[in-house]
Amino acid sequence: MECKKEQNSRNCNCTYPCSRKGICCDCVTYHRRSGQLPACYFPDDIEGSYDRSVDNFIRIYQERGVCWN
Repeated sequence: MECKKEQNSRNCNCTYPCSRKGICCDCVTYHRRSGQLPACYFPDDIEGSYDRSVDNFIRIYQERGVCWN
């Protein structure tokens, strides 16, 4: 499978500087290993807090519903 890093990077809302930006498979693997979710699961105003926990995702989802951006 071909990685679409450039296209993925344009749609990535992650503000943390790392080598995985745009390489979604690596990003998801990294965050799963850490018990987290990637930045793209969070609204922009929450993403900057770097709290990528599943508990934070559930809280935001319950407060805002499925569409927040």
